[in-house]
Amino acid sequence: MRTYDTLIVGAGFTGIGTAIKLVEAGVEDFVILDRSDRVGGTWRDNTYPGAACDVPSLLYSFSFVKNPDWSRAYSPADEIRRHIEDMVDTFDLRRRIQFGVEVDGLSFDEAEGVWTVKTTGRSGSDRSSRPRHFQARTVVLASGPLPDHKWPDIRGLETYEGHKIHSANWDHDYDFTGKRVAVIGTGASAVQIIPELVKTAGFVKVFQRTPGWVIPRLDFATPPEARALFAKIPAVQELARQILFWGHEASATAMVWNTPLTGLVARIGKAHLRRQVADPWLRRQLTPDFTPGCKRMLVSSDYYPALQRDNCKLIDWPIATISPVGIRTSDGIEHHLDAIVFATGFDVHLTGPPYPITGLGGRSLADEWKGGAQAYKSINAHGYPNLYFMTGPNSGPGHNSLLVYVEGQIDYAVSGITALLRNNLRYLDVRADVQQRYNEALQKRLTKTTWMTGCKSWYLTADGFNASMYPGFATQYLRQMRDFRFGDYDAAVRDTHVAISSSA
Repeated sequence: MRTYDTLIVGAGFTGIGTAIKLVEAGVEDFVILDRSDRVGGTWRDNTYPGAACDVPSLLYSFSFVKNPDWSRAYSPADEIRRHIEDMVDTFDLRRRIQFGVEVDGLSFDEAEGVWTVKTTGRSGSDRSSRPRHFQARTVVLASGPLPDHKWPDIRGLETYEGHKIHSANWDHDYDFTGKRVAVIGTGASAVQIIPELVKTAGFVKVFQRTPGWVIPRLDFATPPEARALFAKIPAVQELARQILFWGHEASATAMVWNTPLTGLVARIGKAHLRRQVADPWLRRQLTPDFTPGCKRMLVSSDYYPALQRDNCKLIDWPIATISPVGIRTSDGIEHHLDAIVFATGFDVHLTGPPYPITGLGGRSLADEWKGGAQAYKSINAHGYPNLYFMTGPNSGPGHNSLLVYVEGQIDYAVSGITALLRNNLRYLDVRADVQQRYNEALQKRLTKTTWMTGCKSWYLTADGFNASMYPGFATQYLRQMRDFRFGDYDAAVRDTHVAISSSA
């Protein structure tokens, strides 16, 4: 069986960015696996009406692959997906991708220093399974923490006889015209879906459990002159990106830590609410009771107006059950519906990937992370050598672009991979004491952040452990990712008698 130098799981932004940087570093022997039939990751999967990024496009892209032609300040999902497609074609990566391959598990062979990746292939209209194994000296897990959508745990869900749609698996064949529609959820996807639904549906009922903090979305079409200037003088685009970066970076003093500036964010959110919502009772329903930043901030300038249309109503009574004809709330009212849209988010992998990973000595990642994932610098875990967790534990930003953090992770992973290959090592395994010290310090810093101020969010496990967010500035995170220290790792040299077949 062929053994690759590197295997990448996922062909979204992170996987493609890693591939670009591997080639740049001289690593050519790698393969990318993706369970779908095309690239794009979350921007391939989320195609609901109004889907767009809530981070400015100039910042939600890689600094090493600039796109001067973004159509808007906040680009729609399909434009972002096309940009990823363009990256693949520009860097000739399509030939390295195997589509329709879903990872089922990983196991490490300590003697050979090789990961075996068990997969199930999907082919044809019958979607028949074809088990297949891959081998690689290093593995990069780049499928992200949000690859699988989640249905809510609501009594009676399976009894509903109308049309059910999840925001992350949109049914484009369904015609909402004139229909009675419910939207369950008022998070990041819901605030984009609802303004579009009210344009065609007969009536939309929005079922809210907890209102979120909403701040204005200053979106506009990119002037043709600006696009032409970015294409002609890339340094101008980089300057614009840097201005956005440092503006977002400054917001950490209000969004990451609970400071007097956090109160300023609350005032901005309340002012936005007052400016857009005239009805005092509706304003009261939409006013959050938690610290800004504790949950994901919502960025929208058309959500509040949509809720006030004649064909839309906000309902904050708890859902008691879903019935065959609709939704029954705890006040006893049964809402008859033609369709229910579940904007209920994702099955967040706070305890590791959804498949078994077996490391040194047969240790199980699922067992070790069942109380909450922990890694060194978010990317390596003791006992699982040569394995890189992109967007891993405690790498989430609360104030800046995720792709800024991903760039740091890519650079770190490429440093580790090239070090192993050039020194002909069997493996590099982060030391247990190094990982423990890192996480003790990190968890101590987390206690002072807005995420730990008492609200319930997907950032935390059921026990309140924060395995998601990084408690600091993006510049701090990037600084640590630039520093690959050999002394933090146990290194094992390859035995000369072990033959590893490779095209490299």
